Amino acid sequence: MKLKTMRLALASVLAGLLVAAVPGAAMTKDKGSLAGNEGKKRYPLQFQQTEGPCQKAYKEYVAASGHSAYAQTHLGAVEAFYCGVSLNGPTAQATEKQALERCNSVGKKYKLKTTGKCAIYASK
Repeated sequence: MKLKTMRLALASVLAGLLVAAVPGAAMTKDKGSLAGNEGKKRYPLQFQQTEGPCQKAYKEYVAASGHSAYAQTHLGAVEAFYCGVSLNGPTAQATEKQALERCNSVGKKYKLKTTGKCAIYASK
């Protein structure tokens, strides 16, 4: 009788450990590297046929392994735009805020006129 009770107790303990281990394994996967991931795109990228610092910044954003964000002004009738990027921040919200600040500071520094303020184009 004691052997049967011990088996049931052992089975319960093992089942409890399994239940506790599964969420931990799932969380480990989520905390993995974000390198190569384009994240959540909010607008289509508008590089057209251009090459320059914004395209380089976007490639750095994709290659970043942590929370990162890419911000850019919308491309309208004016063929000029500028951008900002924040890489490997503590949270997605923090990197989005910093990317917007960096993007908007470019327009102030160079006094560029475009179709509006910066917006987050991609975030992870």
